[in-house]
Amino acid sequence: MKKLARHILSATLFCGLVCAGAAQANQTQWQKHHPRREEVNKRLAHQNKRIDQEERSGKISQAEARKLHREDQNIRQQERDMAKLDHGHITKPEQKVLNQEENQVSQQIRNGS
Repeated sequence: MKKLARHILSATLFCGLVCAGAAQANQTQWQKHHPRREEVNKRLAHQNKRIDQEERSGKISQAEARKLHREDQNIRQQERDMAKLDHGHITKPEQKVLNQEENQVSQQIRNGS
């Protein structure tokens, strides 16, 4: 009887650990795809494509493109740092700050840096 109880306890603990691991993995997946983070990151990706396009067309120099890419990388790092402080997502005020910074870079792209 004790052996059966030990097996049941072991199985229960194992199931608990598996479920906890799955819940943690699911939470991490959600954090990566938080809507505000996705919006900021999609916009950064689009801006990077625009920078490359403007450089290829000769509207901005290689040095200007490098500067703009660096600014986008800094915004991306800020986004990561903000998310790290808030369990994988960013707040609306943080998103607003990031969007304003993206607007400035977008304006520079439009004006040829």
